[in-house]
Amino acid sequence: MSSTARTEPRPRPSGLRDFYENPSVPVASGDARSLRQARMLAAALGPASAGAATVLDVGCGDGTAARAAAPLLAGHRIIGVDWSQDALRRARRHLPYVVRGDLGGGGLPFASGSVDAVLFSEVIEHLVDPDSALDELRRVLRPGGHLMLSTPNLAAWYNRALLLAGVQPVFSEVSLRGIYGRPGSEVVGHLRLATARALAELVRARGFEVVRVAGAPFHGVPRPLRALDRLACARPSLASLLLLHARRT
Repeated sequence: MSSTARTEPRPRPSGLRDFYENPSVPVASGDARSLRQARMLAAALGPASAGAATVLDVGCGDGTAARAAAPLLAGHRIIGVDWSQDALRRARRHLPYVVRGDLGGGGLPFASGSVDAVLFSEVIEHLVDPDSALDELRRVLRPGGHLMLSTPNLAAWYNRALLLAGVQPVFSEVSLRGIYGRPGSEVVGHLRLATARALAELVRARGFEVVRVAGAPFHGVPRPLRALDRLACARPSLASLLLLHARRT
């Protein structure tokens, strides 16, 4: 998480969709988060022998997160959904089913109440309208269906220290063209960040019951600080990443 400013020229995006279609934009997340989230979902769904569930991985990226989760969700049907054609092309290497879909506009190409669970992994921070996105996820979920959402934590332990020092928090971005005023080296298009409390309140307001909020480590933390980052997961409000399990009411 070097604090050196990175302002190398990059192609100017004409819009957010063009930004995410750019193959140079990172679409994969760390396995630690994927595995923790998959364990939460596997515990919620139970074994497929009791009935196979349909799970949408909305914003599946290149499919590596679903690949990491697949052994824990054996027998359940995982469908990858993304807007980026480049991401879907790569996701096909890891997922048997992939569909192009958009949370805005016409909505997801699934019937209301047709899905048992949704993985929504590090997507909400990229959205202009997270309320409408959550409404659409609620629409496709059956009553009692599971939402497994993950997102960076604005109040991560190191972000609290950075703000006190007057430094832009990790995960937050002021530009799509360069890194300004914060540690890090990649522009990934984060538009919104939440604390654990704010995230839970938002999800409840959109018609979900929050079951649990947990923490996960961030793979980009410098190696000397990774043990501390793992310890912080014991208190989700301090963790690098937030994992939220909710059910549709």
